[in-house]
Amino acid sequence: MRAVVQRVASASVSVDGNVISSISRGLMVLVGIGTGMDIVSRPLSSVLTTSNRLNIRVFDADGSMWKSNVKDIAGQVLCVSQFTLMANTTKGNKPDFHRAMSSNASRELYATFLEKMRRLYVPDRIQDGQFGAMMDVSLTNEGPVTLTLDTRKFEYVSVSGGADKKSSKNGNKEAKNQTADAAGSRSVASVNRSTDSEVDVP
Repeated sequence: MRAVVQRVASASVSVDGNVISSISRGLMVLVGIGTGMDIVSRPLSSVLTTSNRLNIRVFDADGSMWKSNVKDIAGQVLCVSQFTLMANTTKGNKPDFHRAMSSNASRELYATFLEKMRRLYVPDRIQDGQFGAMMDVSLTNEGPVTLTLDTRKFEYVSVSGGADKKSSKNGNKEAKNQTADAAGSRSVASVNRSTDSEVDVP
């Protein structure tokens, strides 16, 4: 699961020209749900709703930055499901969405996510877009402040990693060999200079 969290002065979601959700100051949260048991087996809301996530301090207080969380300021949260966060763009120019969970499965998990969010905060302050719809999302990012949260490590290389690891090892060996060769050259040069000096001494 991936989430992009933005500190906003305001945000809204419209469908077919009609505003269906809006918030004032608070957090705009884009949520992407990926495939794999590592997503399903963990509490879905862990990416945001554990104490170190929902309580993350991104708001100012008493003239100091990063002092308050969204609950401290009685802020609102607008959540929008966005499967494109799971896109793989490492191959070709067309985004690959195979890592995004299917629509039916992710709909259920996203609903669970919202339910947990509302249980841990004031329900009326957790707003939502429309799952699966073509939405127009408007927001005023305050700062700007934007955070990316992920329940698993980012994957920018092939899943197997075999070729990359092998290349890395070969690269390390070559670097070591070059270092050894350079050291050897310096040693030979040092010996030559020493020998020349001894010859020049009367």
